[in-house]
Amino acid sequence: MFSRREPVPFAFVAEADRFRSNVTPPPRECLSKTQFAARTLVGLTVVAGLVGSLLFGVPALQPHQTPATSQQSEASRGR
Repeated sequence: MFSRREPVPFAFVAEADRFRSNVTPPPRECLSKTQFAARTLVGLTVVAGLVGSLLFGVPALQPHQTPATSQQSEASRGR
């Protein structure tokens, strides 16, 4: 690997790519049934909220036909 000739103010940053830890992380704990059910319900609530916002939001973004134009055309016919 290429070594630097100029001093590096934070040498540990320059050496970070070569550092390997000998400490192993603790094993993951298994989720209990209650924790799994709670996470599932939270996920379903979030998904239901997104779907609901789409159901209510998409019609609001559609072009709106105003009945005022049809009333004006009827009034102009009567003249």
